[in-house]
Amino acid sequence: MNKTYKGIAAIIISAFCFATMNVFVRLAGDIPSIQKSFFRNFVAMIVAAGILIRNKESFHWGKGNFPLLVLRSFAGTVGILCNFYAVDHLVLSDASMLNKLSPFFAILFSLLFLRERISILQALCVAGAFIGSLFIVKPTFANADLSASLIGLLGGIGAGAAYTCVRALGGRGERGSLIVFFFSSFSCLITLPWLLLDHAPMTFGQIGLLLCAGLSATGGQFAITAAYTYAPAREISVYDYSQVIFSALLGLIIFGQRPDLSSIAGYVIICAMAIIMFSHDSSPSRKAGQ
Repeated sequence: MNKTYKGIAAIIISAFCFATMNVFVRLAGDIPSIQKSFFRNFVAMIVAAGILIRNKESFHWGKGNFPLLVLRSFAGTVGILCNFYAVDHLVLSDASMLNKLSPFFAILFSLLFLRERISILQALCVAGAFIGSLFIVKPTFANADLSASLIGLLGGIGAGAAYTCVRALGGRGERGSLIVFFFSSFSCLITLPWLLLDHAPMTFGQIGLLLCAGLSATGGQFAITAAYTYAPAREISVYDYSQVIFSALLGLIIFGQRPDLSSIAGYVIICAMAIIMFSHDSSPSRKAGQ
């Protein structure tokens, strides 16, 4: 399996993990978003540390990678906090749409800062996937609070910047487990003071659900870190939209939510764009050019 195929597989696994995380977060009930964010990152930090220790790897990063790690962690933390804030204060479809803008920002930042080129067909496929997502989430900004919408948009920008940093760190040979550990530790330190000031009592059931959400997020974090290490954003970011399909299936099975015809049309568009781009990237002429 070449690196592009590995990146596609990793980002689809990541999408499934994050869709599962959203289910656990929803089942946990009304808990402050900062508390949910801390659990998400704390579990990831413990798992990443365990992997580093088990593999007898150093906790020290590669030479010259510290600024990128800090930037990745800061951008990722901003992305998570803004996304949770948007979920708490906007219509869920609006928050989801803003979060799904992150691949576009990842491609933009990769083009601007990593000088990774994007073909016209790839740009059209990503745009097509974006249109498909509009059919599914059906955003209604008319009644949304402007400040919350801007914060949600900032979350998408932060996530896109974080993924670009992951791509750059992968090119420098930095280990995925170290990237996840550094980011998770950074986020926990940033959110801990607010958690102590705004802690909400939880039942054992809620604690268990948030731990499951943290484990799912950890799997998604490792997978998406691997994905952007294996391949450029322009080749794999469109597959991140499979999270919408996973969410629809889980919503149907667990919450009894049935997608309407508009959502089904969006699934078809996204799958079509993914197939077209995959066929383009795996064609013999494309491989020969690479």
